[in-house]
Amino acid sequence: MVGLPLGALLAVARFPGRRGVVVALNALMGLPPVVAGLFIYLLLSRSGPLGPLGLLFTPTAMVVAQAVLIAPILAALSRQALEALWEEYAEQLRSFGAGPRRAVPTLLWDGRFALLTVLLAGFGRASAEVGAVMVVGGNIEGFTRVMTTAIALETSKGDLPLALALGVVLMAIVLTVNALAQLARDTAARWAGG
Repeated sequence: MVGLPLGALLAVARFPGRRGVVVALNALMGLPPVVAGLFIYLLLSRSGPLGPLGLLFTPTAMVVAQAVLIAPILAALSRQALEALWEEYAEQLRSFGAGPRRAVPTLLWDGRFALLTVLLAGFGRASAEVGAVMVVGGNIEGFTRVMTTAIALETSKGDLPLALALGVVLMAIVLTVNALAQLARDTAARWAGG
């Protein structure tokens, strides 16, 4: 909801400081999860500016941490993918009177199948995340424990069979999502070619 439109906007808009924003997004792609978790923790802790909301150690805090980690990846990669599309369509879209704000939805729609790879990169980061969600979620059983934190916990407790079983389930989910994305891409290619 944030990363793809931001990347598309950066692909079409030209403004002072744009290059700095692009560099910052590229740098944030490598943001260490525990650093992101610490930052969100400080914001949401009782003494932090958002402390009165009481979001620390909740699923909401975990979603915020995931968004902080994933949005820069989606924005940076979608900018790269859509910049080439913008070069191809810029003149035509401008002739229709489409400025950057109207061009963004068009590029997102036209590049939707290329953006599947971008979404899969974000999904891969989210599905592998342990550090940030553990810091802000607390790994509370039945409330904020997710599959990756459960795998880390069971491994540290020495329950390797359960950790491996959870790992197999997680891999099955990731493979299924990737297979469905590939199927969608192949189906679209067949329709476009036929």
